[in-house]
Amino acid sequence: MVSYIKSMIMKTIGYLLVVILFFGCSPNDDDITWIRVKNISSYDFADVIVNTNGGENNYGNILANAISGYESFDFAYSYAFIELKINNNTYTIQPIDYVGETPLTPGKYTYSIDVSPEGDQYSRLILYLVKD
Repeated sequence: MVSYIKSMIMKTIGYLLVVILFFGCSPNDDDITWIRVKNISSYDFADVIVNTNGGENNYGNILANAISGYESFDFAYSYAFIELKINNNTYTIQPIDYVGETPLTPGKYTYSIDVSPEGDQYSRLILYLVKD
């Protein structure tokens, strides 16, 4: 009977250790790259999508001169794929690749986006990176 109780106690401790290790190994906020989007233009943005190659987030609508909340990414670069709509027209920043680029260190950043008066779907958006 005593060996049965010891066996049950050891199994319970084992299960508890597995649960603690599983839930205790979640990513630390210090290891995450957080990005928000700031609309520094005079246009309202709709359906704002950001893909850093370390994840993709939909920021929804961002009014002129407004800023979104932060979203997390596994990693990001000083620029990213960004797609948004202005007056139902789609505009895109389309990186060719990230060869030779160094990922940003984990922390908080803002992608400030402006709109050029000249250009087409792929050249009107201007992206500025700000370390918060």
